[in-house]
Amino acid sequence: MGTTPETDEHSATLHDVVTTEVKPPKSGFATFLLVVCAMAFVTAALVRLLGIDGTRYMIAATTLTPYITVAGLLIGLLALFRRRWVVGLTMTLVAIVLVANVAPRAFPDARPNGVGQPVRLMTSNLLVGMADAEALVREAKARDVDLLTMQELTPEMVRDLERAGLDEVLPNRVFLAEPGGSGSGIASKYPLTRRDLTPPGTLQQAGALVDLPGKDIEVVSVHPLPPVVPEGPEAWQRELAGLPAPDSTGAIRVLAGDFNATLDHVGIRRLLNKGYVDAADQVGKGLIHTWPSNSGIWPPPVTIDHVLVDTRCPVDTLDVFDLPGSDHRAVVTQFVVPRF
Repeated sequence: MGTTPETDEHSATLHDVVTTEVKPPKSGFATFLLVVCAMAFVTAALVRLLGIDGTRYMIAATTLTPYITVAGLLIGLLALFRRRWVVGLTMTLVAIVLVANVAPRAFPDARPNGVGQPVRLMTSNLLVGMADAEALVREAKARDVDLLTMQELTPEMVRDLERAGLDEVLPNRVFLAEPGGSGSGIASKYPLTRRDLTPPGTLQQAGALVDLPGKDIEVVSVHPLPPVVPEGPEAWQRELAGLPAPDSTGAIRVLAGDFNATLDHVGIRRLLNKGYVDAADQVGKGLIHTWPSNSGIWPPPVTIDHVLVDTRCPVDTLDVFDLPGSDHRAVVTQFVVPRF
């Protein structure tokens, strides 16, 4: 069929209308929001990836790395969907790098072969002695715990534990009880000898040599000062750095307690690089939160209570559970101390 100038003009008009309708509108405000999100996300990611424990705000942001990773990935994909290619690709690629650092915690590692003495350890922050002592002793007995490390152990809590029958379950002790949140302690089925394994700090961190059948171990009830205090994070950084490294020629060491840090903080990553493994990470439970025990929306639940064991100790199991009266969840793990 032939065409005329009139039909050609009409067709061109229809083409312009269709093109205008199909072309997605671009919002300058939406682009601005995506750029702002990208800048914030990349900044937080660099703080984590470069290991910058700077101000308390940076440290708090690093604590939220798993949440930031998910948010960055979703926003990056949204930006790609809206054809903001530079923003979308940048956020998605950085998010993938973070996923590679965070996601393995949800999957168990291969358990190395190991023959020796099984040890079941429980650690619990007692919230300035307000935790339920009877519940703590009941859990220690039911779970057949060999070692119990406690933070924020007060003199009143010691009396409560004694009335609840702790001595019948774990008769040996190294207690550094103090009023408020600075006390610490270790209770054990096996004989204990007090050891000063950390430099003096703001909070007590009880240390002990545990006389196990076979090879002995050294245990520290870890509790550095929180990094978000108004005075700044310097004490927290110093006290994490003061935790003892593994001793390849002496007793096997275990660090258990409230680190006030996640696996994304450089202080813990340095300990892992020196020869410890995180028990939760080993069994694929490294993303289970330990604080606050009430898993509401705010504050976001995070994993700041850990058991770090020597790499020579295979980890069998780990469980996290609520302890009435405490704002921290207790952690119980079983690992094997090799004979040699």
